[in-house]
Amino acid sequence: MRNTPALTHSNVYGATMETSFEKGELVKLHPWYVTGIVEGEGSFMVSFNRRQKLKVGIETRPAFSLSLNQRDLNLLKDIQAFFHCGAIRYSKADRTYKYEVRSVADLAKKILPHFQKYPLAVAKGQDFEKFAEIVRLVHARQHLNGEVLKQIIHLAYSMNLSGKRRIAKDELLRWLGEMKV
Repeated sequence: MRNTPALTHSNVYGATMETSFEKGELVKLHPWYVTGIVEGEGSFMVSFNRRQKLKVGIETRPAFSLSLNQRDLNLLKDIQAFFHCGAIRYSKADRTYKYEVRSVADLAKKILPHFQKYPLAVAKGQDFEKFAEIVRLVHARQHLNGEVLKQIIHLAYSMNLSGKRRIAKDELLRWLGEMKV
């Protein structure tokens, strides 16, 4: 059984799909193919949680994820091997498998360089640029400064405008205002 018609092209993988997937082996993906899959099924997000122990009182967690159906699990494994980082987990909520990268170091050193060299298109590309700025700030530990964190919050809430947020932006800013930073 084939995953999708797009996966049958040997120039995408560098090997025929039947050989690679039937044996359960990882295959080498073309970088533009990875960008294309992420364009359709990937997301860049930043979540926030209240953490009283932190000086600013708010934890900042950037993440990159890609969700695919179970029949495409081998493709997710190939993408994980392509980036040399991240983890794959099953999501009961939408019955998909998710490849996720949450390590700020991996985001900064592996994910960002790929999408800077092989850029995404319009809307997702704009979200990526905001995400990249946030990752750079977090990687440089600038998110521990209250004023910079406020900028990060504004940037993050201007991304993925159709997505749901657990915590309202005003609530985060209120928490930040309560802290003596």
